[in-house]
Amino acid sequence: MTSLIPMNLWNLENLLVLNLASNSFSGDIPTTLTKSISIEVIDLSYNQITGNISSIIAASQSLAYLDLSKNWFIGSIPPSCGDLKGLSGVWTYHTITCLYLNLSFNDLFGEIPSGGPFVNFSSRSFLENKALCGRPKYGVPPCMTQKSKTTHPVLTYVLPSIASTVILIALIYMITWYRKRKRGKSTTVEQLTTVEHSRISYQELRRATNDFCESNFLGGGSFGSVYKGILSNGTTIAVKILKLEMEGAVKSFDAECKVWRTIRHRNLVKIITTCSSPEVTALVLQYMSNGSLEKWLYSHNYCLSILQRVSMLIDIASALEYLHHGQAEAVVHCDVKPGNILLDEVMVAHVADFGLAKILAKYKEETQTRTIGTLGYVAPEYGSAGKVSKKGDVYSFWIMLLEIMARKKPTDEMFAGEVTLRQYWINVSIPDNVLEVVDAGLLSIEEGRDMNATESILVSILEIGLTCSEEVAEDRMDIKDVVPKLKKIKLALQH
Repeated sequence: MTSLIPMNLWNLENLLVLNLASNSFSGDIPTTLTKSISIEVIDLSYNQITGNISSIIAASQSLAYLDLSKNWFIGSIPPSCGDLKGLSGVWTYHTITCLYLNLSFNDLFGEIPSGGPFVNFSSRSFLENKALCGRPKYGVPPCMTQKSKTTHPVLTYVLPSIASTVILIALIYMITWYRKRKRGKSTTVEQLTTVEHSRISYQELRRATNDFCESNFLGGGSFGSVYKGILSNGTTIAVKILKLEMEGAVKSFDAECKVWRTIRHRNLVKIITTCSSPEVTALVLQYMSNGSLEKWLYSHNYCLSILQRVSMLIDIASALEYLHHGQAEAVVHCDVKPGNILLDEVMVAHVADFGLAKILAKYKEETQTRTIGTLGYVAPEYGSAGKVSKKGDVYSFWIMLLEIMARKKPTDEMFAGEVTLRQYWINVSIPDNVLEVVDAGLLSIEEGRDMNATESILVSILEIGLTCSEEVAEDRMDIKDVVPKLKKIKLALQH
């Protein structure tokens, strides 16, 4: 969606949740808004909204969840933000209390408040802004102290003029960049990928991976093997070597390069560079220190909590939402499964392996292909008609949701028989027997929680999954509608 946010939307006094994430909304937020005492959640992330955030803060005194990341907001964080009852954890609605704020990737400057709810936030709430300052825990430089201000009184007169000049230059640059971006919105993926990236040589990859030694081997995918490596500058990387002798491998490599070079999302594994030489064709990827979700699900030493699992489902759904709706041309993953979900050092989930990705032409909802994903995770229409669409990814997401909650693969003998996997969960599990089929380890670490409340939450999660599992692709829930439902469940879990 591309337009201005309707003005009357801001005047809905009884609005509880406002989720406009991952669109192309632009323009300023009105300077004066009707004060809403009801709104709990505002998510405007991944848009092109400009202006000052103070009007949002002033109008929303009961916020429990505020995400304004990946926009063009300017100005400082108003001190009144420290008074928000919802963000401070004092405000409660239907037994839900939340502590979430994300202002990353904007043009904010000035001091980050240190009182109120801000004692609960970390540097991840304020990444990549213009000139924020404050306490070291926020990952920003310290603010100028009063002593340093009085020691150099000449700066009082010099800085304003310098700042004005810098701001003027920045505004001119932003306006020019925005106009170019607006004119180039119809650019195809093929045109976007003509930008040159700094490539890495085969010799550098050999040095980084210790000549691809076995101790650096991380695993294998449908089209190649992955190794851990360390570049000469100290950067830890993952190197995906493609098996060129396999039919379709070169095509897969080209598809991955084109997809990766057009995306920018916190829940997608980033591509650093590529290597294409007579000896090898490889992708150099961001290294994920905690490995795959599959490894964690079936670990004998660790059990993921419900909150961790729901957080990962939100991460995965957010990445798919961006691929499906955040691109000029929709991107279909085609192989969504726990083995293709990687976890970083703080257990944030990142979607990886675009070896089977298809870039759908504009205005075209599905394409024919002979390439399908992994047995057990593919949608019915993949096998019957070879049709690839966004709703196929939604179906695979459902299968993975079940696996995350039950710790059972879709090919497990538990699901053997004449009934379909969907019929099994409807007839046997939901809602009466949920506690009998979910991961027993999960229940053991949730013993301190009221079991009736736990069962209710598990039913809610699995019911979301069922809406993604309809046999007819068009009847499945869109992934962009899955995200807010999961976020609501996460809010309940954090109470």
